[in-house]
Amino acid sequence: MANKNTVLNAAAQAKKDEFYTQLSDIEKEMRHYRKHFKGKTVFCNCDDPFESNFFKYFVLNFNKLGLKKLICTCYAGSPIAYQQLSLFDIGDQGRENTPYKAIIKTVYDKTGDGMLDMEDIKELFKSRENELTELEGNGDFASSECLELMDESDIVVTNPPFSLFRKYVTTLIERKKKFIIVGHQNAIKYKEVFPYIMENKLWLGYGFDGNAGYFYSPYEDIATASNHKEGFIRVSGVTWFTNLDIKKRHEEMILVKRYNDEDYPHYTNLDAIDVSNSADIPCDYPGMMGVPITFLEKFNPDQFELLGTSTGDMGKAVGITKNHRGRTDVAYIGKDGKPHCPYQRLIIRNKHPEPPKEI
Repeated sequence: MANKNTVLNAAAQAKKDEFYTQLSDIEKEMRHYRKHFKGKTVFCNCDDPFESNFFKYFVLNFNKLGLKKLICTCYAGSPIAYQQLSLFDIGDQGRENTPYKAIIKTVYDKTGDGMLDMEDIKELFKSRENELTELEGNGDFASSECLELMDESDIVVTNPPFSLFRKYVTTLIERKKKFIIVGHQNAIKYKEVFPYIMENKLWLGYGFDGNAGYFYSPYEDIATASNHKEGFIRVSGVTWFTNLDIKKRHEEMILVKRYNDEDYPHYTNLDAIDVSNSADIPCDYPGMMGVPITFLEKFNPDQFELLGTSTGDMGKAVGITKNHRGRTDVAYIGKDGKPHCPYQRLIIRNKHPEPPKEI
């Protein structure tokens, strides 16, 4: 994507923030959660059932995953309706910019052609074996209508508008929902989001290949700014957030480095050391350490304690005082004798440091 976050920021300001996830990326992530879906109701509440690849994934894998029910809703005015699946020549439905509710309870080879595809889903809607109806309101995920559907569900899976990520996550947490959602890793730093990570109410999923995703954009001015194939934009730093237990969350980091004063400078305004690369975390340091925010990709709460971040009010909470610039972010004196302020750090502590090496 040209200038990477420049396009995203412009999209956020213009509220053109509906970016649609590729089916292949959904499939890669969902394979790690299969055990969680059996007998559950899944809710995709930012997904036009006419077009969404989340809907397509779950409806075509309904039986394989053992789902109890699938619910999908969308917001009025979806800019991509009637462009891809073309399911909705059903009865008098199919009016543009209409928010729909799809409820799936059964999926089988309705056409009898020996295979399961979207044509079967279409016929199951036509026969009323599954429900496809207009919503009473505009489909806003925070509307009372959609919140009732959320309360009915077990797991929420979607790619919410990134400009509403704070509000969206707070809604999920407050209503005690399990979820798997797409967001940008910068959301880790949000004051509304980071406390949930510290409280083990939210963590990172497996992520996208190369820490970047390609998303379909229905807006010509944004899509054409892409350096990828037509209609897609590249978003670096995009990731998955979840509160479902996954294997990677219990994988212990192998620490091979040992602490020394030369390689790990002490901060001038916090009793902690700076670790510029998560792979270099010393195995024998018992105190606080500042590490890059990408550390969360490998964070195991059994191995490390997450204490806070290095800036703002959350920085003050862990004891960071003002540095030479008069700011509340960590600083240290480098080998060149000059003060340095690294990019935002997470403040952590090793719960089980190895004893110092005997000399």
